[in-house]
Amino acid sequence: MAVAEDKSAARDLARDSAVTRLKAAPGWYTAELGDGWNFQTPSGGVLMTVAMRAMLEELGDSDLRPLSANTHFCSPVPAGPMEIRVEVLRHGRSAAQLRAQLSSTTTPGPGLEVSATFARRRPATVEMLDTRFPDVPKPDALEPLKNLIDLAGQERPRFFDNLDSRLAVGSPWWTGGWKPGPARIARWYRYHAPQKLADGRFDPLAVPPIADTMPPSLIQKLGPDRPQFFAPSLDLTVHFLEDTWADWLLTDVHSRWAGSGYATADVEIWDLEGKLIAFATQMMFLRSAPKPAAKS
Repeated sequence: MAVAEDKSAARDLARDSAVTRLKAAPGWYTAELGDGWNFQTPSGGVLMTVAMRAMLEELGDSDLRPLSANTHFCSPVPAGPMEIRVEVLRHGRSAAQLRAQLSSTTTPGPGLEVSATFARRRPATVEMLDTRFPDVPKPDALEPLKNLIDLAGQERPRFFDNLDSRLAVGSPWWTGGWKPGPARIARWYRYHAPQKLADGRFDPLAVPPIADTMPPSLIQKLGPDRPQFFAPSLDLTVHFLEDTWADWLLTDVHSRWAGSGYATADVEIWDLEGKLIAFATQMMFLRSAPKPAAKS
């Protein structure tokens, strides 16, 4: 039986990503995000969640759920105060499309832009699934990553203090002595502060942060003697597929290509019952690191 992970430093994503409407400026919102969701700066997936919270507030329609969203990361957004400008492109009976720009109020730069579609549930004309739930151990059979990385004497970004994460496929990239393999990695994630909607469903806006954890799949291919690098996100696209009431979600990541200073990866996100919850893709900018950096 795996040992539980300490929750004492955990942050609540729903609370930290909350937005406030500016009454004097239609379509404008503010937010305050601390450094508890940082890699080096706040996770791009968490910033995407903040922007999408503002979109939902602007729609004011609880029957609309996220269907797809694409984020372009233009410049780093530091922890602290930020503003979000939301534009409703179309609000129809079945779906709505919006655009949002998020930027820091203290640091110059365009920050990021999100384009998203929100839609109502509709009768299923076609149903199919042409992919398989991976054959991996369940989270209760695995050791929390935090315990393993602490034993290795490595630091990890504060982002991971907010989740219980467990390695289901892949080698321990923060150590030496392992051999390169396929550019794949699978990890179970569970937020320490449960991310649930009023009816008990998992909040789909809690998906982007765990989708934005793909670089270690590339490390699996390169091996422990790889060049040290950082992999900031250039973009992140998430397709929200099914609802789940589960706490544990599995990210099954595959990095298909790297070259010319960039890399791409995609991820399937599953729940414990084998339901495909989301699919995401990402392009990363590869930048040399001055010293080894563990990214959990």
